[in-house]
Amino acid sequence: MERRTKIVATIGPASEDPATLRRMIAAGMDMARLSLAHGPVDETIDRIRRVRKAAEDEGRTVGILADLPGPKVRAAAFPEKGVYLNEGDEIELVVANGQSGSDWRRIAVDDPDLLAQIGAGDRVAIGDGGIALHVEAVHGDRAVALITTGGRVRGRPGVTVPAARSSIRTPTAADLRMLDAVCAAGTDAVAISFVRSAADVERARAAAGPDGPMIVAKIETQEAVDAVEEVISASDGVMVARGDLGIRCAPEDVPHYQKQIIRTGVAYARPVITATQMLETMIQAPVPTRAEVSDVANAVFDGSSALMLSGETAIGKDPVNAVRTMARIAKRAEREFDYERWGRNLESQKVAETRGAPAPVRITAAISAAAWRAATDAQAAAIIACTNSGATARAISRFRPKIPLLAATPYARTARQLSVAWGITPLVVKPQKSTDEIVWFAVEAAVELGVARTNDVVAVLVGNPVDPEPATDVLRLVRIY
Repeated sequence: MERRTKIVATIGPASEDPATLRRMIAAGMDMARLSLAHGPVDETIDRIRRVRKAAEDEGRTVGILADLPGPKVRAAAFPEKGVYLNEGDEIELVVANGQSGSDWRRIAVDDPDLLAQIGAGDRVAIGDGGIALHVEAVHGDRAVALITTGGRVRGRPGVTVPAARSSIRTPTAADLRMLDAVCAAGTDAVAISFVRSAADVERARAAAGPDGPMIVAKIETQEAVDAVEEVISASDGVMVARGDLGIRCAPEDVPHYQKQIIRTGVAYARPVITATQMLETMIQAPVPTRAEVSDVANAVFDGSSALMLSGETAIGKDPVNAVRTMARIAKRAEREFDYERWGRNLESQKVAETRGAPAPVRITAAISAAAWRAATDAQAAAIIACTNSGATARAISRFRPKIPLLAATPYARTARQLSVAWGITPLVVKPQKSTDEIVWFAVEAAVELGVARTNDVVAVLVGNPVDPEPATDVLRLVRIY
C-alpha cells in the first residue's frame, strides 16, 4: 500500500533550487510550505513558480501552502555577543523608543501597547520560549519581572505576551497585503498564524474572496484551543503548530491538545497538519533521534492527515533525506494503524460537521459514511470520490479507509488542494455532463491506474453535475467486467 499520511515540506535556501525540489518531490513531498515570515513577497512568488515547474517535471500533483507570519513582537537588539539572563534575577520590561537596546537589566520591546497588555502574574516568553519571565508588577513606564527560566539571548528575539490581551489583530494589515499577492500568484492554501477565534479565519476568507485558496488555521494560542470547534468549523484545514503553542501554553499540555485538535479536525473532515520540530536534529544530522521517530509515528497513530518539516528542509543540510526519512517512518507507522477501529469509532459518533449545516453538507456527510460501510462490507478494491471542490473526498477520507481512495475532479486546483488530505490520490479528469458519464470515466481511470481489475468492486460517490445546490447524493457499487 502506498503511504497515506501526506508530507508538507518547507521551502527555503537549502531547498529552493530546481534540482533539489524535484528530488524532494520524488522522495515524497506532497505539499510545499512557503513561509512569508522570512524574505520579501517577491521571493515567495518566485518559489511558487519553481515548485510548480518541479511538480510538472516530475509528473506529480503538489500543492502549495503560503504561511502568513501574523503579529510578531520583537525585543530591541541585545549586544552583539548576547547576554545571559540568570534564573531568579529581576529584569525590567519597557517600551522601545527607537533608540534603546536590550541588556541583562532591561528588555526593550517594539510594541507601544506592551504595558497595557501585561499584568502581575502573567508569563512572558522570550525567543522560542526557552527563557520565561514572571511579571511581578507593572508601573507607569515599566514592568518588573522575575526570570523563572534563564538562558543566553542575542539578536532581536520574539517577545510573547498573553494572546488574549494583545491589541494586534490576526491577520494583520501586512498579512492581508501578502495574502493579495500570493492569491494573485495562484497559491492553493494560506495558513493564518496566531488565530484566536473563528472571526480571525473569516477575516482572512473575506479578504481572499469567494474563489480564494483554502484557509488553514494555525492552532498556536490557548484561545484557539479553547474555541477549537468553532475555529475548525470556519476553516478548510488546520495546523497543530506545536512550537508557538508550547510557548503560549504549558508544554505538558501540548501532546494532549495535539490529540484533541486532530480528532476534532478529522471529525469535521478538515485536513490536519501536525508541525514543528518533528525531525529537528536532521537540520544538521543525517538521522533523527529515536524520540523524533516516535513523535512522527505517534502523530500518524493520532490520525494526522499530514506531517510537516520546517527547518529540516528550509535550512537543513540534506532536505531530500529529511523528506525520505519522514516518508519511511510514516509508512511503517501506517502498518500498525487500526483502520477498522478508527472508522467504527467515527461512524458511532454524531458527525460533527453536520451540526446546523445546510442540506447539501448533511447529505454528503451521510453518503460518505454509507460509502465507508458499504465498501467495507462489499470488500471493494477502491473508493472513488467524484468531486468539484474536494469536499466529498475529504468527507470519506476522515474514515481512514484501508483501500485506495481516489478523488476524480475536473479542476487542477482542487487536485492540488487534496494533496494534503489523508490517503487521497487526486486525478484530474475531463468534465462530464451526467452522473452516469462521471461514474463510467471515474471507474475507467481507476482501472488505468491499476487499483482495480476485472471482477473487482469499486465504490463510487457522485452527485448531479448540473444541480444548482451541489451535493454528493449517489453511491454506486460497480463491478468491473
